Amino acid sequence: MEKFDALIVGGGAAGFFGAITAAQTRPGCRVLVVERGPQPLAKVRISGGGRCNVTHSCFEARALSGRYPRGGRALLSAFSRFQPSDTVRWFEERGVVLKTESDGRMFPTTDRSETITECLEREAAAAGVQVRIRCGAEALRPLSSGDGWEVALSGGRGGTVQAGRVLVATGGWRTGSLATMLADLGHEIVAPVPSLFTFHIEDEWVRELAGLAVPQAEASVRGTSLRETGPVLCTHWGLSGPAILRLSAWGARELHEMNYQFVLRVRWCSAQSDAEVLQVFQEMRQKHPGKAVANTPLFQLPARLWESLLKLADIPSSERWNRLSRNACLALCERLLRCELRVTGKSTNKDEFVTCGGVSLKQVDFKTMESRVCPRLYFAGEVLDLDGITGGFNFQAAWSTGWLAGRALAG
Repeated sequence: MEKFDALIVGGGAAGFFGAITAAQTRPGCRVLVVERGPQPLAKVRISGGGRCNVTHSCFEARALSGRYPRGGRALLSAFSRFQPSDTVRWFEERGVVLKTESDGRMFPTTDRSETITECLEREAAAAGVQVRIRCGAEALRPLSSGDGWEVALSGGRGGTVQAGRVLVATGGWRTGSLATMLADLGHEIVAPVPSLFTFHIEDEWVRELAGLAVPQAEASVRGTSLRETGPVLCTHWGLSGPAILRLSAWGARELHEMNYQFVLRVRWCSAQSDAEVLQVFQEMRQKHPGKAVANTPLFQLPARLWESLLKLADIPSSERWNRLSRNACLALCERLLRCELRVTGKSTNKDEFVTCGGVSLKQVDFKTMESRVCPRLYFAGEVLDLDGITGGFNFQAAWSTGWLAGRALAG
């Protein structure tokens, strides 16, 4: 029977980072990564539109922890030991320079996710980490001696191996054998539900605006306290963009309970109040009385969106500002500040799949990522009940928890 010092279940960002950290912390440490899929680091390869949003330029631990709808408090201690500045330094020491974009997201200067995956694979190989693809962990059994685990593997070379310590870092997952296995070992599994998704909207006028972006809008869910401000993007199926994705993250469980059927309220010009909007209308009537309302979009809104909102307010395209009635002004103001759209479902954000839910955080020691239920068993990344908003935060959680777990794996 093959024996390893550390076995990592899952070849994603957290798993690879944990494996590399363990092998580099204690040279000679025998580390095996098993990945059920056909290649490791699959999510890293597709993230950020193929550019890989490695982390975010939020370098203060408390502010950083506030970007996680679930797990922020637990991650605070992890970020005090390994945070975005450490991630930047780690990659730079290995020849990968990161750049910061205007919204704080950080990417490799090459704008290629392969830059990140090749770096990780190179470091793993140099440290002697073994990687087996199309190979999963089917059973975890503690050794009677209490100093490790017997792990039954499927696929690949299969068989059974022994490991002094095991790290579970399987990324986004729902239910199945892994959840059952961990529950049988005494872990509480918080039911996973999707996070970071886009909204399906049946209104044809929204779909006709596909590709159109509003830089600063406010989206909220009627009847709840859920509310986010930021860029909103119209798509062929509804709405996306940072404000929508953040709303989906903070409301992941609430929206799941609604079966993704709810009324979305959008303020297309989020900075203005009713009184301010009506005042601008009055000024247009005074300064440009003869101009067509349709030809003078306001509040820096795209012309096509402005025209659609006029139709919703039953204002003819030929209407002039000096003929616009008070009722018409009120109707247009309503569409600008409280545009209601019925959401009928969700879609995954591009090819990325993020879930909330997983192993209960109260059962994990965030100083080492070791299970409080099973000694010598560790967790990192999305297998835990933690998730961040869009912008590199989920990867940072993977690097931080993977690094902590890797240090502990090295013993």
